[in-house]
Amino acid sequence: MTTPSNIRLNVLDQSPIRPGATPRQALLETVELAQLADRLGYTRFWVSEHHNTNTLAGSTPEVLLAHLGNHTQRIRLGSGGIMLPHYSALKVAENFRMLESLFPGRIDLGMGRAPGADRLTAYALNPSNQFNEKDFVEQLMDLQAYLRDEKVPDTIHERVMAIPQSPTAPELWILSSSGQSGLFAAHLGMAFSFAQFINGNGGPAAVRQYRQRFRPSLELAQPLANMAVFTLCAETEEKANELRKAMDMQLIRFNRGEFRTFPSAEEVRAYQFTAEDQAHLAHNRNRVVSGTPDQVHAQFIQLAAEYEVDELTAVTITADFEDRRRSYELLAEAFDLQPEADPTGREMAGQETAAW
Repeated sequence: MTTPSNIRLNVLDQSPIRPGATPRQALLETVELAQLADRLGYTRFWVSEHHNTNTLAGSTPEVLLAHLGNHTQRIRLGSGGIMLPHYSALKVAENFRMLESLFPGRIDLGMGRAPGADRLTAYALNPSNQFNEKDFVEQLMDLQAYLRDEKVPDTIHERVMAIPQSPTAPELWILSSSGQSGLFAAHLGMAFSFAQFINGNGGPAAVRQYRQRFRPSLELAQPLANMAVFTLCAETEEKANELRKAMDMQLIRFNRGEFRTFPSAEEVRAYQFTAEDQAHLAHNRNRVVSGTPDQVHAQFIQLAAEYEVDELTAVTITADFEDRRRSYELLAEAFDLQPEADPTGREMAGQETAAW
């Protein structure tokens, strides 16, 4: 049974470019947050993949993860996620084999099949991409074979291996905002993460279906699932409501196809929701958890019970970096997180600061 004492917390960071900031600043803030999450006792820190946007700086998780590994000590690091249809399974396997070799026991390979951009950009990344389910499942199976070093007769796996060779492999996660990819995760014996911050409905049912259909694999004997939700935690209800209004405004913009920088505090104070906005607010309601530490704690406990998971992922975006940082600090305090020992058993003294 999931209880407050055994809930683990994760961070999914999209390297948002806040008003007046540069992409470099956004990436440096991601590094600082990874170090903070490491110190506070979060379990995982994942970074996302997006393309052709001026609002998010994270385009290559595998590159950013290598840097984060050198600036953290114990926290697991992963992709949330690699958009697999853009790439060859071998290249992804080698990227994450390299990361696992550098940071053994700390790497998660989260994968999705959404473009992470518009279709024209997806075409530019991979002109052969058809975005069909069959191709995606074949890629997942190929990736699994490469990471297992399987020598399958009469296939490419008989003669081609992923390097560098390593005694350990990254954890494999399939990320989804629908139930379909959860079925792929169940069939292949991979872990499953539901993106409630993208789709506020149907998450618990998707995870239940995944759990019911799960087939054990060499990597995973039992189903493993978590969920991710926009999270805004502040010391007062007034401050939390301000942060929530800014997020609501940004989600309404996205619903309208307006991809702009996150609204500033001045814009938030001046804006009045219209009658048309109310429908968007209702549609997006479950995508965001907000409030004081006690309020967010209660909502997280409820989500953990609904999903029947003991691992929740916070996605926090604010116009002010200090508000974002403080939200993660307050959430950690609410759950009394305690940093665990470095899972690799290595001493990691003398870490550099986030300044490159």
